[in-house]
Amino acid sequence: MKVFNRAYGKIKESAAVEYLEKTLKYKIIECNYSNKIGEIDIIAKDGKVLVFVEVKARETARYGLGREAVDWRKQSKIRQVASLYLQSHHANSSMVRFDVIDILGDNITHISNAF
Repeated sequence: MKVFNRAYGKIKESAAVEYLEKTLKYKIIECNYSNKIGEIDIIAKDGKVLVFVEVKARETARYGLGREAVDWRKQSKIRQVASLYLQSHHANSSMVRFDVIDILGDNITHISNAF
């Protein structure tokens, strides 16, 4: 089951990248960035704003929406990973934002400035 979940996640992350690039005209900087604290699914530029994007995908809403899984613990971890990214890339003065892409089946919901 874990292999299926990982493969499904990669497919949906690719769909999120395509959506960000083609629909919203974001410039993708990096996918699956990881450091000693954790991982960020997508790092992109929206104009001058550096955007850290968490992608959550579900086949059905049976167990809730993906965005509901981005609770305060997950948000805290993403912020910590982003902070290290900014330090290591000397981008501390960049304007940053945290977005969530929630994919339910084939429907994409983009939540800009989610937290």
